[in-house]
Amino acid sequence: MKPSEPVSVENEIHVNPDGPPPAKRRRVERKPRTTEYLDLKAASEQSEKDERLLEQLTRLIRKKKKIVIIAGAGISVSAGIPDFRSSTGLFASLPKEHKLKGSGKHLFDASVYKHDSTTSSFHSMVRDLSHLTKNAEPTPFHHLIASLAKEGRLLRLYTQNVDGLDTSMPPLSTTVPLHPKGPWPKTIQLHGGLGKMVCSKCNEISDFVGSLFEGPEAPLCKGCEETDNVRTSHAGKRSHGIGRLRPRMVLYNEYNPDEESIANVVRADIRSRPDAIIVVGTSMKIPGVRNMVKDMCRVTRERKDGVTAWINLEPEPTGADLKNCWDLVVQGKCDDVASLVHLPRYDENVEETMVVDEKKYKEDVRRVKLEVEIRKTTPEASASVKTESRDSSPLGAKLQPVQNVQNVQGMPTPSASPKVRAALPTIKPQKQSKLSFAGTDGSAAGKSTTKDRKAPKRKPRQSKKAEPKPPKAPISNKFKASKSSSAASSKIPAKRDYESEPKPEQVPVEPVVLSPRSVMRDEFSLRPRSKPINPTGSQITYQAGPTTPPQQTTRLPPPGTISPTSKPRGFASLID
Repeated sequence: MKPSEPVSVENEIHVNPDGPPPAKRRRVERKPRTTEYLDLKAASEQSEKDERLLEQLTRLIRKKKKIVIIAGAGISVSAGIPDFRSSTGLFASLPKEHKLKGSGKHLFDASVYKHDSTTSSFHSMVRDLSHLTKNAEPTPFHHLIASLAKEGRLLRLYTQNVDGLDTSMPPLSTTVPLHPKGPWPKTIQLHGGLGKMVCSKCNEISDFVGSLFEGPEAPLCKGCEETDNVRTSHAGKRSHGIGRLRPRMVLYNEYNPDEESIANVVRADIRSRPDAIIVVGTSMKIPGVRNMVKDMCRVTRERKDGVTAWINLEPEPTGADLKNCWDLVVQGKCDDVASLVHLPRYDENVEETMVVDEKKYKEDVRRVKLEVEIRKTTPEASASVKTESRDSSPLGAKLQPVQNVQNVQGMPTPSASPKVRAALPTIKPQKQSKLSFAGTDGSAAGKSTTKDRKAPKRKPRQSKKAEPKPPKAPISNKFKASKSSSAASSKIPAKRDYESEPKPEQVPVEPVVLSPRSVMRDEFSLRPRSKPINPTGSQITYQAGPTTPPQQTTRLPPPGTISPTSKPRGFASLID
């Protein structure tokens, strides 16, 4: 194909519509998910597999960007707060303390307010738990969660605890009540907490005061009392009743006031597709929590890099709904996992924790001095230096030693400077010079309109000797078309100057004598008059410019003739 020919698509792209279709992309089947088990109790008997799983666990917590943690009461056991379902939990210890016939689970049921005895036991249990939580400190795993929140890698913390140790940390703070629409806090309390109490009538929320909950009767709401007092005493209306205060925690067989908001948060987190799910310190006996974990683990395991982990002293829960739900099952304490990951605490500043030995730093780092070698040039060696470098330093310059080398951040090595390229001459646009019309002064056309640039000097023309011209023949006034415009044309500003063409030499014309008969025939004839013709035979050309109307001159008849003022048509020859 020649380069001049146009490139066509048909010549470049060969498409065979009848050929076989392109090969389909081969599907890469993912490896089947398996569940790995890691036992932190047998630390002395760790194998290579355990080390690999331990590294996978630490990498999960250190590297993942959207982590969801579902926590239970097991993360607060090391802080002195008992859990619920263990052998030493509240469900086992409460019947002995309060002389209950059944399990301690009945004290966390909504039916406690049906009888005075159960109400009194419930109030005393709540008062004791509130006292424990106020004196407790967050555990290492609480600090691990807070560090993830501060780093921005914690998507959400769903806690079943009512102790409030997690929400007492600024990165894990929450809002009560939970708003149905976002944005939502980092911590979502699934079962409420002991930090707030609520009125059963006006739903006013206030801080929990444990001293108010004594005996079988629940304390009255202060707000309802003031409203009822104004209504009955001042307005003279009937009473609407006074509400009772209770801890803002969800009991069994009771409606959760934040149920709608929690469902909205769970749906939003599932849509965001978290890359790590950690279920820690819970037995997942609550149906709502169990369904939430199942859905989140399913979405996370659909990701190629998604990981789900179970951390607890007890084995993972069994059931058809939770089958193939875990990638890593860790049996051990959650605080041990926090110590293995060893993230900095949220309230620690990395700059303050770093201790630098200033003396050692000066000895090791600041004693290094910058040494710069500068060549001195002499007049004899200047020629050789110029051949090596285009830029040479002045011969008379004195080199001063650098006194304070420590303050110098960097010193360039002496080298040849790059050659500066001279600027190319730029051609300035020239304006059109003025041209003169015929009859104007020719000296004005030679001047340039630009002031800065002068016109190039021309060689003076050799003046030719003017040849003597013969005298011009006198022409009658009857052949003049207009006045001479040579004087007037010099006053007219020329819009365009044209070069005057050289005039041909005029040939002397002999005077022509017209007869009186021809003059009178032309004067009184009704035929259209032709343009005046020069004696030479060419028509008269009118010059451009302002002209004056031709003056009619009175023609005198030749002597010896008498001409009437008017002549009848056809009698001119007779009268003559």
